[in-house]
Amino acid sequence: MHIILNNTSLVPIYEQVVEQIKNNIISGELKEQDSLPSVRGLAGTLKISALTVKKAYDRLEEEGFVITVHGKGTYVASTNQALAMEARRKAVEDDFVKALEKARAVGMTSEEIREMFEFLLEE
Repeated sequence: MHIILNNTSLVPIYEQVVEQIKNNIISGELKEQDSLPSVRGLAGTLKISALTVKKAYDRLEEEGFVITVHGKGTYVASTNQALAMEARRKAVEDDFVKALEKARAVGMTSEEIREMFEFLLEE
């Protein structure tokens, strides 16, 4: 598992960790029952606070992506296919929203955006 943090980003470090681990699970890079690094181990690797990693792992557990077995570690949860599909759809939707915001920022009309989208669908 490879995590890259952006210290200049406005996104909190723990959220960056959460999103990258979620993406690894959704993409299949991390599979059901795979072990995540220990809180201290990941904190040392990333050179961040162990509390930050703990917060990220807690969030992932709340969202159903991982389970923690006290004294043993944190593991990728049994994949709920509906949850995984919804997460994939949400990621695509987020990308569409960003693209629309960018298009509006450069002054594109709704019609120009639709034309571009239709053109790209045909490719």
